[in-house]
Amino acid sequence: MAAVFLVTLYEYSPLFYISVVSLCFVVTAAMVLGWFGFDVPVILRSSDETESLLPTPEKKMVQMTNPFILEMGSGPASVADGVSLMPCCLEPCVLSCFWGCEVSALQAVLQAHQHHARLSTPHCLQEAMQLRYHHCHSFHLGSEDREEHRTQIPADQGITDFGPLPRERYPLVAVLTLAEPEARNTYNIVASITVIHVPDDKYSLSARVLFQYLLTSQGNMFELKPLFMSADSGGVSEQRAQPSEPNEASRVELSPVAEEACQSEGRGKDCVVCQNAAVNKVLLPCRHACVCDSCVSHFQHCPMCRAFVQESFTLTQGPAAEQ
Repeated sequence: MAAVFLVTLYEYSPLFYISVVSLCFVVTAAMVLGWFGFDVPVILRSSDETESLLPTPEKKMVQMTNPFILEMGSGPASVADGVSLMPCCLEPCVLSCFWGCEVSALQAVLQAHQHHARLSTPHCLQEAMQLRYHHCHSFHLGSEDREEHRTQIPADQGITDFGPLPRERYPLVAVLTLAEPEARNTYNIVASITVIHVPDDKYSLSARVLFQYLLTSQGNMFELKPLFMSADSGGVSEQRAQPSEPNEASRVELSPVAEEACQSEGRGKDCVVCQNAAVNKVLLPCRHACVCDSCVSHFQHCPMCRAFVQESFTLTQGPAAEQ
């Protein structure tokens, strides 16, 4: 009966037959592509195939204590009026602000640290810079110092901008180093380098942190990047690491690219998939912290942004901030 109906329908509508053949072709092609490992829509996958997904590779991390935190302060920021910085250090340290630092000079400093020199003091950094900056302003900070420090280029230098884009100089490079030799032997991280954009007459983009690097006593360099965690509004917020107590060390988990998260309200969020367990997995390379260790193995794509998941790492529980 069904065959008679299809034949009758075909006689009156050849397009129906063409549509059926096309649909069969699409489904067959999707199954073949899925068999060879190509990505296909979830609706075309079987339940057995979903259950047989390979687990997300776990990224190996190393946990260490980071004695430095540097954030943008309040108040106006410009090349003419200066900028406020708010450091937070676990030990006495020195904040060195290099205005108008050449991009090539900073790259040479980072390469020198990785190859032979260990740039753990302000003097070593200034020598490595080879005066390839406009002005250097230094502050000596205590371990209890929580005040904002304002730095600016002297008005007598007459510098109001750093030229048109693309630029050969960074507006401001802020470097934190440990002041006491004993502390340099205690901490594996010996310097923090923060590249900051400061608005001027030629480029009025608001002041912000562009890059942050950590230098270790073994000659390694790690770039700090933010994690994206669920906010109370249901959106995504960008979190940066901060000690939960003034005298408490922030704990850093470092890989070839270090990732940041904080022990804040966002850490207590539930998994966006099961809504039951706490979030304790970070997906890479999108850096969304949104799933638990039970749900991470069931996804090839991030539930937040749909980016393909290459690796993940665990946010270990603890009283201090973790990166």
